[in-house]
Amino acid sequence: MLFKKSMLTVAAVLAFPLFATAEQGITPESVTFAQVAAFDGPAAALGNGMRLGITAAFEEANAAGGVHGRMLKLDSMDDGYEPDRSASLVKTVVDGNNHIALIGAVGTPTSSATQPIATEAHVPFIGPFTGAGFLRDASHGNIFNVRASYFAETEAWIKYLVDEKGMKSIAILYQDDGFGRVGLDGVTAALEKRGMSLAAEGTYTRNTTAVKKALLEIRKAKPEAVVMVGAYKPVAEFIKLARQMKLDAEYVNISFVGSDALAQELGADGEGVIISQVVPFPWDASIPVVAQYTEALKAVDAAAKPGFVSLEGYFVGRLAIAGLEAAGKDLTRETYLAALAGMTSVDLGGVSMVFGPGDNQGMDDVFMTRITADGAFEPIVAGGGS
Repeated sequence: MLFKKSMLTVAAVLAFPLFATAEQGITPESVTFAQVAAFDGPAAALGNGMRLGITAAFEEANAAGGVHGRMLKLDSMDDGYEPDRSASLVKTVVDGNNHIALIGAVGTPTSSATQPIATEAHVPFIGPFTGAGFLRDASHGNIFNVRASYFAETEAWIKYLVDEKGMKSIAILYQDDGFGRVGLDGVTAALEKRGMSLAAEGTYTRNTTAVKKALLEIRKAKPEAVVMVGAYKPVAEFIKLARQMKLDAEYVNISFVGSDALAQELGADGEGVIISQVVPFPWDASIPVVAQYTEALKAVDAAAKPGFVSLEGYFVGRLAIAGLEAAGKDLTRETYLAALAGMTSVDLGGVSMVFGPGDNQGMDDVFMTRITADGAFEPIVAGGGS
């Protein structure tokens, strides 16, 4: 119940958001952010995880007196991972002028629909949960990424599978939209660099789990590995069916899949499935910021388990807070945008974000992990071992 109480304190509302009445979301006592993301459907765990992490960061700051005396609030709105719905909600946020920034969006197709709206209105677009390349164009002036790009993740996959494991036959399953095609382009480029091409391709439609046709197409090629660019429910369905059909391959997933949700969906079928990550291990309390995240998580929900998505959300929240600190007490959306744009580094404690001219992405690292027999995760170290 503690998490539900906390969510009320940050005004996280889904179906009927109760917007703040302050101009640009700013009052002498508070500052309000808007999150438009998936809280329902096959990508719901991603929106919920991001919201949990952002909330943990905000409530941690609030417990210490806020930022320049202002309490941080979050209004969360459900777009169901549908671009049209997302665009409509973001237009409502922009037209209402009751929020200082947009934070923690989930997905490439939704961000593609909403980022231009935010950019035109000069509203900060902070920490979207996607590695899409178009969001790495710093010339827009209002986009501030935390995570590594999908091209970095797909290069890490092919380096591991081809350079380290010596595989020669790679197939791909991808979501048939902008997100999936970004991943497809990244894999294709990484293979072409090595004089290779894909053995097979299969697609599925966003917000469905209709993957059997794709599996049958991919199975014909008998690939050594299937790399996957999708959300956790359709990906889990694919892997379960593939194991039933005795397709003996390595299954490799992008961070967007939602690692914890995927492991839960797969159960016993998850052992050995590989996922690339863009944040450190959420259980490694030897990293100061991870230890802080663990405590902040407990404070908002004693029952919440650490995870990759909520840790990323926490990092996003900390970036938003760093911008508020840099903007000073005389806060406006304009001074906040200028403060974010002017930051060159954010030291979180054992993890740093580094920005610069033409670089609006704070972190570049990609970590390869594998699901273990008990549904946990282990790192894959250079050389192919765990």
